[in-house]
Parts: sequence; structure tokens; C-alpha cells
Amino acid sequence: MYIKVFKEAITISIFVLIMMIIVDFLDVISEKRLTDKIKGGKWRQYVLAAFLGATPGCLGAFMVSSLYMHGQLSMGAVIGCMIATSGDESFVMLAKIPRIAILMAILLFFFGICLAWLADRLLPFLGIKPSLGCQLAIFHPKEAVSIFRFSPLSLKENFNQFSFYRFSLLLMIVFSIYLFITGKFGPSVWNWQRVTFVSLLCVILIIITFSSEHYLREHIWSHLIKNHLFRIFFWTLVALLFIELGLKYFNLELFIKQHLPWILFTSAIVGVIPESGPHLVFLLMYIQGLIPFSVLLTSSIVQDGHGMLPLLSHNLKDCFWIKLFNLIFGLFIGGSLYLLGQ
Repeated sequence: MYIKVFKEAITISIFVLIMMIIVDFLDVISEKRLTDKIKGGKWRQYVLAAFLGATPGCLGAFMVSSLYMHGQLSMGAVIGCMIATSGDESFVMLAKIPRIAILMAILLFFFGICLAWLADRLLPFLGIKPSLGCQLAIFHPKEAVSIFRFSPLSLKENFNQFSFYRFSLLLMIVFSIYLFITGKFGPSVWNWQRVTFVSLLCVILIIITFSSEHYLREHIWSHLIKNHLFRIFFWTLVALLFIELGLKYFNLELFIKQHLPWILFTSAIVGVIPESGPHLVFLLMYIQGLIPFSVLLTSSIVQDGHGMLPLLSHNLKDCFWIKLFNLIFGLFIGGSLYLLGQ
């Protein structure tokens, strides 16, 4: 059990680091024009966040978390993403009930956009102030020209002055590629998730190989790894251990089955757990015809798979407000459908 949790925490942390490096790299080489473009329009943020959330699995939600931690998305956009995402349950739905899976993805996508807008309107009214994006990132207007040169000359210069930072980062990425290719970490079979992981790691390998020493030391090592990676891994590991032990010693599935009159409310409360596993019971109960669609929708709106785990290392208060908004929205929409007999 503990080895499984440890591997899962490392997998999540590696993916979050990948996305943070890519976001930071694109931000620097575009002289912040790319992320300012994403940040510029609220509706653009809502559509992007809801779309990424609606994609199967947790990868899109991790990307949105990374953008939020960099201050490039509003809290409402993150709320919309977490409403739109169903975590790993989306894969099971596609396999077992493909029509419902497509319907659910469309519904959650539109709910995510609309409720993201509503949340951003309510936040100032309620006096809730989201945390600022990470202020530790360093950007110099002229460094975009020199941080990355994809040429043999750049390769020769970098390896003639082979630093500790470049060696450590290359070793870490190459070893990660090996672990994912062999299936020791991540998906156990070759699917789109493993292909995505390996492809993105290869992109990071190229960035580390050809980037300047300044970029590796100041941006990747001093900023992303020292200030983000270890906290992300710690909080992810603590959360996963807590969930695993809770499910082992307190039979959550049996509790739900014994309290069916409270099933809709229970599905929303369980949805607060930042984990995909516990929510599968509601999907399986729906497939077996034991619960109505409204309960499944409530669970899907409130839960976000592992999507919230990276934000635990960023700001606990923000996590609380995001989950509270999702809980209220899920209960309102699911409860309304339940009263209508759906």
C-alpha cells in the first residue's frame, strides 16, 4: 500500500513539475506575451479551464493548477475546471456507459464555464480575496533571447561547462523517462497517458539540454524545484496516505450503502476528498441502476480526482474556498435535478 501511494505521489509531482517548467519556459521566451494573452480575457480563461477539466483524467486539472499557481488564471477559472473534471471516473464511464460519459462531459463543460463566471462575480461580493500567483519567478526582459538556443554550438558550450544543476536535472529527467517507459511509474500499459508523460518528459529533456545555465539555475532549480516541487510532493503524499488509511480502516463503501436516503448529500461530501477512488462507488451504483443521474452528476461536479492536490502546497485557504464553491454548486444543481425526479 505505502509503495503504491509513494509512487503515485511521485508521478503527480513529476507531472506538475513538467507543466510548471513548460509554462515558465513559454512565459520567458515569449517575454510574457503568451501567458498575458491567456490571462487577458476572463471568458477565455473560463473556456480554457473548463475544456482542460473536461478532458479525461487529471492531467488537464494539473495544468490549470499550475497556471493558477503562476497567477495566470482567476480562482473562478479554477473552480470551473474542477467542476468540469471527473478524474479517472471519466475513463470508466467511457468504457461502461459511453453515451452518458459524452453527455456528462458536455454538461460539466458548460456548467464549468457558467459557474466560473458566477464564482468570480461572487468572490468580491463575499469579501474573498484569492492569493496572488507565485511572485518568486524571475524574468528579465532581455533574457528571452539568450535562455534557449537549439544549435550544436549551444550544446557544446553547455557541456563544456557541465554544471551540477544541469547534471542533476538531466539525470532526474532521463531516469523519469526510463521509469515511465518501463511502466514502473505511471500507467502500467501503453495508453495516451503514458505517451503524454513520456512525450512531455522528452520536451523537458530538450529544454534542459539547450537552455542557458542562468535559466536552469534561477528558474528551474532555485524557483520551481526548491520553492514548489518538494512542497507539492509532501502535500500530495500526506493527502494520499490519509485517504488510503481512511479507506482501509473505515469502510466508506459500506457506509454509503447503509445510508441510501442520504446518498446525494453523501456523494457531495465524499466529492470533497481529493482522490478518484472513493467516487467510483457512485458510478458503479449508477451503472447498476441503484441511484439516479442526479446523484452521479452531484458527485462529478464536486469531485475533481487528484486535480486539487498540487494546490494544497500553494495555499490551503484557496483550496478551501474552491472546494466549498464546488460543494454548494454540486448540491444545488444535483438537488434540483433530484427533486425533479432525475
